[in-house]
Amino acid sequence: MNKLAERYPEEIQAILAKYPPEHKRSAVMPLLYLAQREGGYVSKHDIADIAEICGITTSEVASLIGFYTLYHDEPAGKIRIQVCNDLPCALRGADDFLKELCDALGIQPGETTPDGLITVEAVMCLAACDKAPMFQTQTGEGLQYHENMTVEKTLALIESWREKEAAQ
Repeated sequence: MNKLAERYPEEIQAILAKYPPEHKRSAVMPLLYLAQREGGYVSKHDIADIAEICGITTSEVASLIGFYTLYHDEPAGKIRIQVCNDLPCALRGADDFLKELCDALGIQPGETTPDGLITVEAVMCLAACDKAPMFQTQTGEGLQYHENMTVEKTLALIESWREKEAAQ
């Protein structure tokens, strides 16, 4: 039984309608986005459901999740801070920024703060090398880029998110 199809029947049909039936595998990326919309990650059941819908293997679906920084197969904080630390960004201080930010939050890259709000991750190439240190935040509301950041500015931003979360 395909639980993803039970949860989102109309949306899945709308996605599949954009592709010829013989190319339904092309719907995998929008289906991944749909599956992780609620919880912020794609569960193993959703991976199997997407594979079934698209007529591909679960390994093919999982490989896309592993490749793209916008898809996740594990739960994390409500806000993902994804710090670009490829070579050009590292030369502009991204590695130090990542370490100092994680130290200030009391976590390691890939971990979530004890309050469950923030997960900090290292990613490759967010296309803003000249504005490093930089990161993108990923929430249920979408993506936002933060360029020319310092640890102090980032901690102030995190504090504002915590205040917003507490007010809800």
